[in-house]
Amino acid sequence: MPVKKEIKKITTHTLQMMKENGEKISMITAYDFSFARLFDAAGIDVILVGDSASNVMAGHETTLPITLDQMIYHASSVIRGTHRCLVVVDLPFGSYQSNSKEALVSTFRIMKETGAHAVKLEGGEEVLESVKRIIAAGVPVMGHLGLTPQSIYKFGTYTVRAKEEAEADKLKRDAKLLEEAGCFGIVLEKIPATLAKEVTNSVRIPVIGIGAGKHCDGQVLVMHDMLGINTEFKPRFLRQYLKLHEQITKAVQSYIKDVKSKNFPSEQEQY
Repeated sequence: MPVKKEIKKITTHTLQMMKENGEKISMITAYDFSFARLFDAAGIDVILVGDSASNVMAGHETTLPITLDQMIYHASSVIRGTHRCLVVVDLPFGSYQSNSKEALVSTFRIMKETGAHAVKLEGGEEVLESVKRIIAAGVPVMGHLGLTPQSIYKFGTYTVRAKEEAEADKLKRDAKLLEEAGCFGIVLEKIPATLAKEVTNSVRIPVIGIGAGKHCDGQVLVMHDMLGINTEFKPRFLRQYLKLHEQITKAVQSYIKDVKSKNFPSEQEQY
């Protein structure tokens, strides 16, 4: 029997059990109450309140502009829509990089003001002090390696990371460091599938992939990409399960037509 069917609420311990039992972990982003409620009821294991809200909700080019206050707003909305899944919140750019004390203060705000279950932050050895300090305070931390969007200006491109040996070796070291520091899981973004497999097998904690191949312990996608709301973003790793952009456009056009032609509301649709 699948691990998650035996429990009423998904926890970090549940995810660990799922890895040990070979059961894949499903993860999706959400940023508001309505979609969070839909995803939770559908049986998703983990919801990530991603700093991708900066892109898909606010229209920014990168994840950098979103603030801690805005992340808290989105996370609070998501928490009100969930009952069963684990909710992880991204620490936004500038809220943890400068020093571990600031990272802890940012984390406390997220946990106290939203009711979320864990935080995620980008980086390996360079953020290790912050990771350890947050975990020491009793807050679960998920790591994020590979393509780290908050460092996009350093990378200069959204291309696949860790194809070269030096960067791949660093990523493998960072994964072990994050595990040893106490992280409950790691996201690997846009790296070669063979490297992701090696990392997944080298650590005891769950590894969630996005553009990192099928050998990770689970997968995560941005909801706007997966549901086909966003049509501009079409990387190789994305599978669109719906074409909502097309369906919503047609629905709105039908509504406009009915209003203009006085077909809506009908006699039956008024008091």
